[in-house]
Amino acid sequence: MKIKICGITNIEDALLAAELGTDALGFIFVKTSPRCIRPSAARKIIQELPPFVVPVGVVADAEHDDILELIDETGIRCVQFHGNESPKQLAKFPVPVYKSFCVDKEFNLETLRRYKGSAYLLDTHIDGMPGGTGKTFDWDIAVKAKTFGRIILAGGLNPENIIDAIQKVQPYAVDVNSGVESAPWKKDENKLDKLFKNIQSMQNNKMK
Repeated sequence: MKIKICGITNIEDALLAAELGTDALGFIFVKTSPRCIRPSAARKIIQELPPFVVPVGVVADAEHDDILELIDETGIRCVQFHGNESPKQLAKFPVPVYKSFCVDKEFNLETLRRYKGSAYLLDTHIDGMPGGTGKTFDWDIAVKAKTFGRIILAGGLNPENIIDAIQKVQPYAVDVNSGVESAPWKKDENKLDKLFKNIQSMQNNKMK
C-alpha cells in the first residue's frame, strides 16, 4: 500500500515525510486552498526530494497548457485533478494523472466508469469545499468503488483512524493532509511520526 502526504508547503515537512517513508508528496496549486504553494517554491522543494518519492501536483479546473507549464516548471511527476474536469481533459499529459471525487451518500459510483485511469481518489464531499475537509465519509462506498480500479482513500484520515481505514477498505493508497497538521500550512512532527508508526505496526502484525 502506498502513502501520500498532501498539502506540502515547506522543505522541512517534505524531508520529514520522506524520511518516515512516504511514497508521494502532494503540492497544491489551487489558489483558493490555504495550502496553495507557488510553482517556484514547489520546484525548490522537489529538487531536494529523494529519487523514489513522487511529487504530485494538485490542480482544479486548470487549462491544459497551464498544467503542461506547471509540470515543466516544477518537476512534478504526477497530476491529481481535483475539479470538475471531464474525462477528455485528463488525456494527453506527459506524466501519470488521476481524478479525485468528492463523495457523499448520494455519490454515483458509475461516475468512475467514465474516467478510465490508473487510480481514483475518493475524498469527502462538503458543499463549497473541493477537498481538505478533515472529515471522513462512509468507507463502505470506497470498498464498493474498488470494483472500478485502484482506490486512493482520502478525507479525514489521521493517526487515530488510519488502521481502521486501511483494514476496512484495503486501498491502493491513502492520502493524508489535515490529519497530520498543526496548521493548514504546517505538518505536525508528532502526528506524522505516529501515523507512519501505526501503519508500520499494522503491516508488521500482518506478516506474523
